[in-house]
Amino acid sequence: MTGRRVLFLGIFVSILLTYAIWIGGSIPASIIKLPDQGLNWYYWKLPQPTFWSRATAWGMYIGHQFSIWACILWAQRSQLKYKSALHPINYLMLAINGIFIALHFFQTYIWYDALAQDTSIWASQGAVVLLLVFVLILETPRRGLFFGNSVPFHQQFLQIIKLYHGYFFSFAAIYTFWYHPMEATVGHLIGFLYMFLLLLQSSLIFNRAHVNRWWTFTLEISVLLHSVVVSLMLGQSKWPTFLFGFLGILVLTQLHGLPVGIWTKRAIYAAFLVSVMVVYGLTERGLGRIYEVTYIPLIEFGLVGTIYLIFLLILWTISRVPIKT
Repeated sequence: MTGRRVLFLGIFVSILLTYAIWIGGSIPASIIKLPDQGLNWYYWKLPQPTFWSRATAWGMYIGHQFSIWACILWAQRSQLKYKSALHPINYLMLAINGIFIALHFFQTYIWYDALAQDTSIWASQGAVVLLLVFVLILETPRRGLFFGNSVPFHQQFLQIIKLYHGYFFSFAAIYTFWYHPMEATVGHLIGFLYMFLLLLQSSLIFNRAHVNRWWTFTLEISVLLHSVVVSLMLGQSKWPTFLFGFLGILVLTQLHGLPVGIWTKRAIYAAFLVSVMVVYGLTERGLGRIYEVTYIPLIEFGLVGTIYLIFLLILWTISRVPIKT
C-alpha cells in the first residue's frame, strides 16, 4: 500500500477516533474535579489519584514512548530509503500507535487520570512549542526563516536536528497524548485530533508522504485552530494573539515552502494586515494592543536563535578542549 493512500485513510480514521471520544464523553465528564485554581492549574484530573490511575498512565506512556523510539532507531540503523510504498516498520508503527490509542480509551474510562496529575501544564505546552520550533529549523534549507531567505546555519547543526528530530517529535506527541484524559470538550477533541495526526505522521517515516509539503504545512498550521478554540473555550479575550501570532509565522516562513506564486503571496500579506487591523479595531483588545501579534513569532524565532547559540557554545567549548595524543 502506498503512503499517500495510508495518509488519507489515517486522516479519516483520526476523525473517527475523535468522534468516538465525543460519543463516550459522558463517562470522563462524570468524574468530579477540584475547582479551577487559575493559570497554572490543569482542571481535568482526579482529586485523589490512586496507585492504579498513576501506574496505568505512566506505564502505558512509557511503553508507547520506548516502543516508538525503538522503531525509529531500527529504521535509522537499517538505512531505509524514502519510497512511495510502506516499509514493514511503517506497518509496525501504525499498529503500535493504534494499540496505545485504544489503551488510552480504556485507561481514561476505567482510571481516568493521565500524566497531568504529576507533571506541569507548561511541560505539555512547552513540548509542542519546541516541536514547532524544531520544524522551523528543520525546514530552513528549503524555505528559509524570513520571506524565503536562506539562513547560514552550521551544517553540523542541521545534520544533528535532522538525525534526532524524530525522537523529540515522538516524545512531544506521545507525552502530550498521555498528558490529557480523553475528555470530550471542544478543546480536548481538537487537541486529540491533532495528536492522532502527529502519530500518523511519525508512523510514516522514510515514506514520501512523510515529507509532502502540503501535509507537513497542514500539521504546522493546525496548532492555530487548537490554540484559538481553547482560548475562546476558557472565555479569554486574547484569542487574536494566537490567531495572528501563528498566521504571522505562516506569512513570514511557512508560506515560502509552498508552491504558490508571488501574487498569491502578496494577496495573503494584504489579507493578513487588513484582518489584523479589523479584528483589533473592532474587538475589546483595541488597536493599542496590536503589538500582541508579535508575541508568538518572537517566542518561536527567539527559541530558534537560543537553540542555535547553545549549539555554537557547545561547539566552541569542544574546540577549546585539548586533545591528548
